Amino acid sequence: MPYTEAYKEHIMYTFNGFCKTVIRFAAINAWRDRSRRRQKEISLEYLTEEKFYPFSTTDKYFLDPCKQYPVTICGQRVILTNGELAEALSSLPEKKREIIYLYFFGHYTQQEIGELYGRCRSTA
Repeated sequence: MPYTEAYKEHIMYTFNGFCKTVIRFAAINAWRDRSRRRQKEISLEYLTEEKFYPFSTTDKYFLDPCKQYPVTICGQRVILTNGELAEALSSLPEKKREIIYLYFFGHYTQQEIGELYGRCRSTA
């Protein structure tokens, strides 16, 4: 079926109108999205002028990584680099410190530690 020149021109104008409508509403949606984002965002310049927020932090455990904490267990001097761990070990009773030393530093199994102290494996 052959189309007339007037009908082809009508289709072209209709398509052009449709494209312009789509572009206009896409621009409106983009403008709304930008407005919403602008209401929620705070610029970095505002943050630095009002209150001082540091842009970086330093973790405590990186301040002095070479500091050593000597702890004496089973007559052996063990040097730890974690102060909290050294303090926790020092606060334990001597027997529990010995068990921890034998397990972690002496590489004893739980069965062997239990036999040394006359206990079963689960209580050692």
